[in-house]
Amino acid sequence: QVQLVETGGGLVQPGGSLNLSCAVFGWNFSPLTMSYYRQAPGKERESVAVITSNSITEYADSVKGRASITRDNAKRTLYLQLNNLKPEDTAVYYCNIGRTFVPRGQGTQVTVSS
Repeated sequence: QVQLVETGGGLVQPGGSLNLSCAVFGWNFSPLTMSYYRQAPGKERESVAVITSNSITEYADSVKGRASITRDNAKRTLYLQLNNLKPEDTAVYYCNIGRTFVPRGQGTQVTVSS
């Protein structure tokens, strides 16, 4: 059974950075396209970033230029760095296998506030 172990997040000041990581167990990681989604209070869940098996990346317009999604296949781990954080980045962030969101975990809360 696949398990996603997500770490990072928390309370961050505006203009700061966050680093999220997601370790994948129970699935062969290296061939997977992976993504991060987020859901802000009262808003639809949105795809934030995608990385393919050969590390081609895509970003939502809302984070383009501020986000970096990377992967370490040897560690079976996905990473998301988001810089110059804004209050509107406040959301629950979810690590996801594939491009289409499939609920597999609780996600990690990121709150951007002074």
